[in-house]
Amino acid sequence: MLVETGHYALWLAGAMAFLQALLPTFCADRRTACALAVSAAKTQSALLTFSIAALGYGFIANDFAVRYIAAHSNSLLPWYYRLTAVWGGHEGSLLLWIEILGLWSAALAVRSKALPDDLRAKILAVLGAISLGFITFIGFTSNPFSRALPAPFDGADLNPLLQDPGLILHPPLLYTGYVGFAVAFAFVVAGLWQGRLDTLWLRRARPWTLAAWLALTLGIALGSYWAYYELGWGGWWFWDPVENASLMPWLIGTALLHSLIVSEKRGAFLTWTALLAILAFSLSLIGTFLVRSGVLTSVHAFAADPTRGIYILALLVAITLPAFILLIQRAPALTSRAPYALLSRETGILANNWLMTGACLIVFTGTLYPLAADSLNLGKISVGAPYYNRLIVPLALASLILLGIGPLLRWKNDRARRLVPRLAAVLALALAATLLTLTLADTWQTRTALAVFAAMTAAAAIIVDTTDRLRHRLPITRAYSGMTLAHLGYLITALGITATGLYSNEQDHSLKRGSVLDFAGYRLTLVDLETREGPNYTATVGKILVQKTDGTPVTVLLPSKRNYHSSTMPMTESARHITPTHDLYLALGEAINADTWAVRLQYKPYIIWIWLGALIMAAGAALAALPQRKVG
Repeated sequence: MLVETGHYALWLAGAMAFLQALLPTFCADRRTACALAVSAAKTQSALLTFSIAALGYGFIANDFAVRYIAAHSNSLLPWYYRLTAVWGGHEGSLLLWIEILGLWSAALAVRSKALPDDLRAKILAVLGAISLGFITFIGFTSNPFSRALPAPFDGADLNPLLQDPGLILHPPLLYTGYVGFAVAFAFVVAGLWQGRLDTLWLRRARPWTLAAWLALTLGIALGSYWAYYELGWGGWWFWDPVENASLMPWLIGTALLHSLIVSEKRGAFLTWTALLAILAFSLSLIGTFLVRSGVLTSVHAFAADPTRGIYILALLVAITLPAFILLIQRAPALTSRAPYALLSRETGILANNWLMTGACLIVFTGTLYPLAADSLNLGKISVGAPYYNRLIVPLALASLILLGIGPLLRWKNDRARRLVPRLAAVLALALAATLLTLTLADTWQTRTALAVFAAMTAAAAIIVDTTDRLRHRLPITRAYSGMTLAHLGYLITALGITATGLYSNEQDHSLKRGSVLDFAGYRLTLVDLETREGPNYTATVGKILVQKTDGTPVTVLLPSKRNYHSSTMPMTESARHITPTHDLYLALGEAINADTWAVRLQYKPYIIWIWLGALIMAAGAALAALPQRKVG
């Protein structure tokens, strides 16, 4: 009965979304329209929360009469995976998407009292229209509450790939980032609707955009780490179309954050900022289309019914096309009168934005071109890592250098006489650090040297700029500290990617019980193979003693191979020895005989720094989003 009540709550939330979208549009009194929109947003959020909680109760109670629960759960599934299975499939993940949108809307309704009533009402109206579109879509094409008659005795089980702690945090974080860009989108559309964009909405929109970017950064990082340890192949990024779908809004969102700074401080880039805000959310919707339309096959994709893609595509057009039309109409009024010279911070930020946008265009083309070619009967085309690496890496290196040099530039106009000594100091520090790093690493590959030099240039620029500020007793605000921290995290991630990509060591071997193998400075001994019973699977676990080659004990690793009872699907569970400088990665392959198994061994230098850098980036965004105040 509670599950059915959740179904009714979903439709009532749709009615609230309708009112939220409609009332500010037609109500003549601005204060009344705003009050009604705020109440509708809060009520809608509460109803959506109740709806998803009711579905979660159905999973916990094993209510297999609900078609979605029967398809994605099982009585043997542990309770915590039953609960997170709420978003383990197409219908439930869409409900989570809408629930997060409701939470964003309610938060904005509560935290936007300083905005003028008219602007506040219009922002909530835009968010209500988006919510209404998705509630209508889920209600008519992807209802998670529909019932199956007769009810099955037991469920089909959750996909074994998703029976992992990563499912608890990765989708909610990713969707929080996706949906969070709807707030910046709503700010822009509301401003264009009013016929003006000014520093008021820019200043108010930036913390929301930072929060969305922070969540998306953490979601992408967690997803890549989940793929690294769960899939058993030792990779952290495969340029999968669905991975790309999350990267594209991140790239545009990064450009948007920098553009917002220029628009807020100098009143420049207004059209460009508005365009980026629209594109960031549009790409989030395209990501939703790719994951749930059934147009591609991926371990990340949920839907298998391509007809749903038509509805999502129509929704994408209905949401974004009016925004683009409004922007085109209002663009002449957004022309900036804030001049800036070629040698200025504005130019540096604009150049970096072009690099980010160019990288997004490359990913967009590589992701969608094969789909377009297939739909036009031009043949099956595969776009793999070589395409992306060849085109993205030069842009990434250039962005690293600009990222460091940009803060050294002054707003509006700078002088070469002032800048040259600072650039000379940056380049000298970067060159010295690069030579030291390459000497210690005993490698002089061109690609490594370029990557290290780009990262060291960014690091040296941070040091020079911070030193200069302290010497001249300039204020170090939270915004500046957050920016510096985020830039530092970006270059750490870049160095981790470089080291891992160029110097990983991967080997496949067979290990027999009692046999010894030397690999990457370690001595591995297969001590035992044993069978263990899990709650819904049977696992073969290898007990592997890890020592240094001189016999010094290091650890014991327990890679396993699981066979799930309901799905009969085998899963590899890797084991890792993690150090600050490298990972030793082990994964069981297939059994050769009773005492011998194939084993994949991998040595991954500095791979942990990829995710540590992402955490530092997110910490920087969190610091910058706090109310501004001097911290030093």
